Amino acid sequence: DLKGKHFALWGLAFKPNTDDMREATSRVVLQELFERGATVTAYDPVAMPEAQRIFGDDARLKYADSPNAALQGADALIIVTEWKEFRCPDFDKIKASLKTPVIFDGRNLYEPSLVKQAGLSYESIGRAPIQA
Repeated sequence: DLKGKHFALWGLAFKPNTDDMREATSRVVLQELFERGATVTAYDPVAMPEAQRIFGDDARLKYADSPNAALQGADALIIVTEWKEFRCPDFDKIKASLKTPVIFDGRNLYEPSLVKQAGLSYESIGRAPIQA
């Protein structure tokens, strides 16, 4: 049950450098979050117009002008697409912006020890969890 929880989502396209969302992981992630009562603010440098076409005016989904803007008011960050601009974030800014300092990384973008040093919990695919 995620009712009342709000997530930042970085990446909507199924891969970087495209707006294609036909088989995108983001669609599955968003649907599961919505079914569990969560809301999301998403950022993608290219695919937001396509997401708006797919999801319409769904009040559970908002769009941000930047990755950092998507973090505002979020409980945690979920990374779905490995856009180049997500590769070197300001982890201190992420920690300060999130209500709970947690990153769920579906693309293994970061070295876990660096994220931990910044005081964030880091859940990534195929790796042991790193707690802050």
